[in-house]
Amino acid sequence: MKYLCLAYGDEAGWNALNDNEKQELLANDRVIRDRGNLVTAVKPQVTAVRNWDKNLKVTEGTDEHHGLPLAGFSIIEAENVEEVIDLVANTPCARANGVIEIRPFWNLEN
Repeated sequence: MKYLCLAYGDEAGWNALNDNEKQELLANDRVIRDRGNLVTAVKPQVTAVRNWDKNLKVTEGTDEHHGLPLAGFSIIEAENVEEVIDLVANTPCARANGVIEIRPFWNLEN
């Protein structure tokens, strides 16, 4: 099954870590990449698109429901959500006062 992992965090949390901690956490990102998964950081610019009732609205910015900007995302293939949790638990956002949301994909095979 594939999972979308949305990583929320800011530079303050990252900058609070020492260099050894940063390298350790980036190594965890490499483990996920080495499994063939996509892991990336994103720029803070956000364009939101909505087209409710054919009324197109494009805005700059996002709904920051927990106060942290989206910092990156990954698409991880795993047997179950517990495996994904194990993989992302020691990545930068999870450890640097951020949050990672894990969302399973719908079955796209059919």
